[in-house]
Amino acid sequence: MENGEKHSEIIQKLMVATNKIDGVYYYFAKRLGLKENEFFFLYALSDGKPHTQKEICDLWLIPKTTLNTVVRGCLRQGYIRFCEGGHSREKKMVLTPSGKRYAGGALGLVRGAESRAMEKTLEKFSPAFVDAADCFADLLHEEFSRMKPPEKGEN
Repeated sequence: MENGEKHSEIIQKLMVATNKIDGVYYYFAKRLGLKENEFFFLYALSDGKPHTQKEICDLWLIPKTTLNTVVRGCLRQGYIRFCEGGHSREKKMVLTPSGKRYAGGALGLVRGAESRAMEKTLEKFSPAFVDAADCFADLLHEEFSRMKPPEKGEN
């Protein structure tokens, strides 16, 4: 089997696995009554560290306008606040106590499921599989960023 064919099969398998993971989070967010991007925004902030909108957009690949809408909604509901100080034009955000309670209930269930699934996975594979997937994602993003998409109708 040629390298291109072998790579194609491996990439196909990885894409299916990635899509399954995305789908699991999507359906669980829906069951919680959250929009997918709101779920991921709360997940991003649940690490307890202040983040800017730009940091979250860049890391989670959420469009700026979409994230801005989510941020406005979370501000209105009292789930987040902007941090004081800082010299940057980009303000850092954190969850409020109300936001921590709101996110904590849903994310507690998620984190439990993630932990159980990871424990079972680590019985079979080294933790290096995560580093490998992260490396592939970064390199793929880099490659796609360099490409100029074909015009409609071009092959």
